[in-house]
Amino acid sequence: MQKKAFVISPIRAAQPVDVLTLFAQYAGQPWALLFDSAGEREADNQFDILLHSPSKTIEAFPNSTRVTDVVTGAVVEHSGDPIAIARDIHRSFVESISEIEQPDNTSLPFLAGIAGMFSYDLGRHFEHLPSPFKEHTSTPRMALGLYTRSLILDRKTHTLYDCHLTDQQEQDIKLSSGDCKADFALTSKWQNSCSKKNYVECIARIHDYLIAGDCYQVNFAQHFAAHYTGDEWQAYKQLRDANKAPFSAFMRLPKACILSISPERFLAVKDGQVETKPIKGTRPRSVDSANDQALAEELLASPKDRAENLMIVDLLRNDISKHCQPNSVLVPKPFALESYAAVHHLVSTVTGQLNANSDPFALLRDAFPGGSITGAPKVRAMQIIDELESQPRSIYCGSIGYVGIQNDMDTSICIRTLLAESNRLHCWAGGGIVLDSDAESEYQESLDKVNKILPVLA
Repeated sequence: MQKKAFVISPIRAAQPVDVLTLFAQYAGQPWALLFDSAGEREADNQFDILLHSPSKTIEAFPNSTRVTDVVTGAVVEHSGDPIAIARDIHRSFVESISEIEQPDNTSLPFLAGIAGMFSYDLGRHFEHLPSPFKEHTSTPRMALGLYTRSLILDRKTHTLYDCHLTDQQEQDIKLSSGDCKADFALTSKWQNSCSKKNYVECIARIHDYLIAGDCYQVNFAQHFAAHYTGDEWQAYKQLRDANKAPFSAFMRLPKACILSISPERFLAVKDGQVETKPIKGTRPRSVDSANDQALAEELLASPKDRAENLMIVDLLRNDISKHCQPNSVLVPKPFALESYAAVHHLVSTVTGQLNANSDPFALLRDAFPGGSITGAPKVRAMQIIDELESQPRSIYCGSIGYVGIQNDMDTSICIRTLLAESNRLHCWAGGGIVLDSDAESEYQESLDKVNKILPVLA
């Protein structure tokens, strides 16, 4: 096999490039994917990554994984570990690249490789967790593309990069294309599948499990749904503008769309350094600045929220330790305050150094799904979630992310995330339940988390 070089071509624009305008020309295409750093320009918000037209697609279903060669149309069904299948496809692509020709002073993420979504229910492939649900959507449990090129916007320098193999032509990029799709609108009110009475009863059952010693934290969620008409990309833009979350993403699948405005990083790998940033602890925002500051200070001082956060930090330290060098796993930033449009969050940062004999795919597989949205111990918490929740979670509490040709990875936790399928929107909200959780307060907290989602689209 003849190897090819990979090149990164800066595109100089006369005016700053707007990522929404740029991606609009691809947003209607199946497998179009935007990693959107919609927050302030901080460490997690420098780059936007635009992907379309993968050369292969990988879709995992309960009993098989389907790999499609987009160029030839050939389809192969596989059994076994879906993430291992994706890793083999990624490895073959990386081995076909002779070198990466980078301009001076650039350190871009991803460039090319595997990218897409991993649903919460993908975890059933790795743990003995038979699903009690009949699948209520046709969305795959995993949907990845092998993207052999990308467009990357550096929000700090306002430079757009066309990243591609030497035998690929530079893309015909329209920097001022317009949206011409139908407007988005809900055609029904949001319906909650869990009444407040039922929610309180479920919290009481979780409390019994906690007392019995089955778990010390369980993440419990409720499900909302509404019918809609129009273009999902328009809905995403509304949500994005209202929330400005650093791990926002839009992905169009052949039969569905994912609209994510997540503030939470799951796993990142860069130069062998692993990072995870679990969120546990929430307070609503207030329009009154003094009250807003008081809510933030209350969260920082809350023993309950700190204890809840620490439980998940310990779980994630254990998860990433499986693939990190001994004594390298640290918690450099415990219990930090991060504030978003709807809520204040308590966020801890856990880091480690990846083992030389491991890789991002193995790290992702053995930590999936993220402990911050299951509870602990993880498997028992997931069994209780299956017992009490009335709907499969699908993309909610799963992940969206990439593994690039530089052995780099970044993935989100899909909270504040909607699934659009068959003109029906699905949205979820939940939180970690511990022994001293108050059902009324937890119910209100779950509503606080979607108060910049449901009303925005309604």
